[in-house]
Amino acid sequence: MKTLYDVQEFLKKRGYINLFSDRKDAIYFMAQELKAQYDAGLIPDNKEYFTADLILRREYRLESEKKS
Repeated sequence: MKTLYDVQEFLKKRGYINLFSDRKDAIYFMAQELKAQYDAGLIPDNKEYFTADLILRREYRLESEKKS
């Protein structure tokens, strides 16, 4: 997993489909869904979770810097 697209596909396999048109909102809610699934035990691999979380944090930061 290396890109935001990879995280989207990872979540899509687990039933989450992003319908937000604003990229920053989409990233925020993907992060919320990722955490909820991890907390529920649906993502057993810590490495996958933390990699996806870091990607989402990076992308959110980049989007925030664009709009500043």
